[in-house]
Amino acid sequence: MTPTSDQIDAPIVAVTVYPDRARVTRRGTVALPAGQHRVRIGPLPLDLHRDSIRVGGTGPATVLGVDVVTHHHDRSPDSAVAELEEQRWTVTVELTELADADAVERQRAEFLATLAQRSGGTYARALAAGDATPADVGAFADSVADQLAESRARQRELTHRRRLAEERLAAIERQLATLTGRQRPDRLAAEVTLAVGAADADAAEVQLELSYVVNGAGWRSSYDLRLVEETLTLTWFGLITQRTGEDWPECELQLSTARPSAAANVPELDPWYLDRFRPTPPPPPRQSFGAMQPLAMPVEPGGAPAPAPAPAAAAPARARMKESVATVEQGVAAATYRPARPVAVPADGSAHRATVAVLEMPTKLDYLTAPVRAEEAHLRATVVNGSTHTLPAGPASVFHGGDFVAATKLPRWAPGEEVELALGLDDRVRVERVLARRSDTKATLGSTRRREVEYRITVANHTPRAAAVTVLDQLPVSRDEGVVVRELRLEPSPTERADLGRLSWRLQLAPGESREIHVGLRVELAKGVELVGWRE
Repeated sequence: MTPTSDQIDAPIVAVTVYPDRARVTRRGTVALPAGQHRVRIGPLPLDLHRDSIRVGGTGPATVLGVDVVTHHHDRSPDSAVAELEEQRWTVTVELTELADADAVERQRAEFLATLAQRSGGTYARALAAGDATPADVGAFADSVADQLAESRARQRELTHRRRLAEERLAAIERQLATLTGRQRPDRLAAEVTLAVGAADADAAEVQLELSYVVNGAGWRSSYDLRLVEETLTLTWFGLITQRTGEDWPECELQLSTARPSAAANVPELDPWYLDRFRPTPPPPPRQSFGAMQPLAMPVEPGGAPAPAPAPAAAAPARARMKESVATVEQGVAAATYRPARPVAVPADGSAHRATVAVLEMPTKLDYLTAPVRAEEAHLRATVVNGSTHTLPAGPASVFHGGDFVAATKLPRWAPGEEVELALGLDDRVRVERVLARRSDTKATLGSTRRREVEYRITVANHTPRAAAVTVLDQLPVSRDEGVVVRELRLEPSPTERADLGRLSWRLQLAPGESREIHVGLRVELAKGVELVGWRE
């Protein structure tokens, strides 16, 4: 028995977006009599995973099999693309007609110019013989001149119309280019073979649900970090993009963290090495081409920003506008978020933003500065993720109150995990590092040379609150026994010493208070040693 074939309308009713793909669900209803039927659902995108197709539904029917077939169309089945292609064809025909009209006008102008040139001798002879008058010659010349002027005007008009048509054609081409994947006339379709049991009515209603996974789609996270007093409000956005070849209407959209398949950075110090100067050896003599030689490869802060000023007059408190957030379903290894409002996502690659969550987190604020790199203080927040959300890594915009101050990067952040966030620079904490003393001497006895330096670091708190400031500096590290580094002065004593000469001080500064740190050192050089790696 050959099954009958039916095409049903099964629009997209749900989409689950993963970071690098999406699962699309279509649903349609068809009335079928008893017997075997082949139901076609399509068109479907070409980049779908064929082994991901699943069919379910309700009604007195049994799914006997699912086949994915390719349909070839002379024109794109997408109505938007088909309309643009029709417009492109119309404008192309118009450009051809304008080119033909311009060629005719050019030939007309050439004919009139040739006629005027050849008639000059004829009229001269006619005037000499008395067969023509000067008025006749003038009338002919005026007629030719008027026709040439009209022809030139028509050519200018044709040039203007051609330019406008070319601009319209370029705009149509750009629109077609944005519809990546939708211009291809080939489309897939799912053919579902069903066996419908006997029913009392002439036809039984069967609802089919088809789902499949497709490439060319995904979502990523971005954040707003807004600091008010000592509370950090984190707004988590999901940015959805897709170029699957089919538009997603407003439907049940979900964002899943499952994976089926200008920055405000806190400064870090690299080791400061000192070494013996070693002159570059002369190049080896050139080898003859008689014997090839192998090539040798070379080897190598409790403070916080000032609160917003109080209003001059007490104003009645106004409720803060709320922001809709997504509902969440926590799975074993991933979470799924459903935005509060429907989001339509066309297949043009543009990003569509949905709010996932808004979290308020108490923070511990301090400052960090490394004046050996830059004389500036970075505001740093130590925050614990007290929510149940695992926040994916993503870019973040930092605001102090309503002011945008920096852009940073949020790392992947698990519930209960503590992270340090860079919240931009605060110019009210002033930092200065100067060379207070330097001397180069040679010992009276022996041949050891010495270089002594002392740096003075000044940190001043010009904020209206107490500030905790961590100051980073370093001592050089010798890589040669002929270069010896000795400490001369570290006042006050460092709060912490780390490997490779790293030093840190934790200062508590009251409003308006300033503190000084003195770092003094001596470098002793053995006889014949030239120093490299030195910096002031």
